[in-house]
Amino acid sequence: MPTSRVLFVCLGNICRSPTAEGVMQHLVEQAGADVRVDSAGTGGWHAGERADPRMREHAAKRGYDLTSRARAFDRSVDFEAFDLIVAMDDSNLANLRRQDRAGRYAHKLVKMTDYCSRHPHSEVPDPYYGGDQGFELVIDIIEDAAGGLLAELQR
Repeated sequence: MPTSRVLFVCLGNICRSPTAEGVMQHLVEQAGADVRVDSAGTGGWHAGERADPRMREHAAKRGYDLTSRARAFDRSVDFEAFDLIVAMDDSNLANLRRQDRAGRYAHKLVKMTDYCSRHPHSEVPDPYYGGDQGFELVIDIIEDAAGGLLAELQR
């Protein structure tokens, strides 16, 4: 199977997308799959920062190490560099579509929840302003979706 390159995208790249990157990397390593993962935000105000400490704490409790640094989505590079660009919610998906002015990369743009099999959510909610339950829910949804995504990539 050829290498797949997957980019996870949320708003600031400090909660949801680095979690998706970390969970997916963990699953890829366990499966011995040939998949490369990265994450970015549609906004760049957190560039260079690590994932939110609350997100890192909740992820660590489940065995995930969130080591990436936040960066902004770069349409001049990322549309070409990745096979699949996975948005965490409708707003970020719409933002990515706006950046793809000619619609040339529409086939690469999907939502994380498209790959869920157990969770009925249509989006991965932003936990930033919530409590512990929000961070746990994000990981629950991402674990479900990442498993489905990896299964799809391995087909």
